[in-house]
Amino acid sequence: MGALRYVRMVLWSFFGIRRRAGADEELARARPVPLLVTALLLAAVFVGLLMSVASMASAATPVRVDGSMSQRVAACTACHGGNGRTTQGGYFPRIAGKPAGYLFNQLQHFRDGRREHAAMAHLLVHLTDDYLRQIATHFATLDLPYPAPQPAGPAAARGERLVRQGDAARGIPACVQCHGHAVTGLAPSTPGLLGLPRDYLVAQLGGWRTGLRRAAAPDCMATIAQHLSVDDIDAVSAWLATQPVPRGPAPTAPSTSGALDCGSTR
Repeated sequence: MGALRYVRMVLWSFFGIRRRAGADEELARARPVPLLVTALLLAAVFVGLLMSVASMASAATPVRVDGSMSQRVAACTACHGGNGRTTQGGYFPRIAGKPAGYLFNQLQHFRDGRREHAAMAHLLVHLTDDYLRQIATHFATLDLPYPAPQPAGPAAARGERLVRQGDAARGIPACVQCHGHAVTGLAPSTPGLLGLPRDYLVAQLGGWRTGLRRAAAPDCMATIAQHLSVDDIDAVSAWLATQPVPRGPAPTAPSTSGALDCGSTR
């Protein structure tokens, strides 16, 4: 009986490989010693392969886990980009450099259901307020380059007018009234509006307008968004996305004049 037949019979016995017709009869004719030797040799080969794989795995460079906050928030980079610095494409906002108070409020809103996003809620559901503050502080302290602004569109003039002047006749205050003259935000809780993708801005203003996004009362943005038309939202978002971000766009100190008294900034 050939060696290959012994190998085949061992594989039949140990790995459940489907037998061909007459296999039982063939196994009965096999000599016990060659069959045992074949089984031991195959077992030795299998063990050797396992040890080789284990040796290669142990020789690989180990992943260093230092417990830093940058490692702990690595999951955030899948959507928000490296270190929270997103690009001008898509619906995900830049979170690097945003005011810590604003980031903390948004993390709370996602966790507690005031702002709806299934993936964010899943990530945050078990995190405490203290841990959310640590995350917010980490991203707030990052000072990273911004992406190039998007090309200007035909509604740029209308968008700039609403951002800088508002429309008092329709109950729409200027964006700069609360978000700062440079629209780069006001510490500690009002975000900047520059360096964000147009699609993200449209989605958020639309969310305020439809009630999908909410804040603590008085919910100023929800009230303002009710007075914005679809064309207004498109114009404002398009203009903001075309503006370069000034150097050092850290949120300016809060102003005591002009800004609305909103629940989201308390």
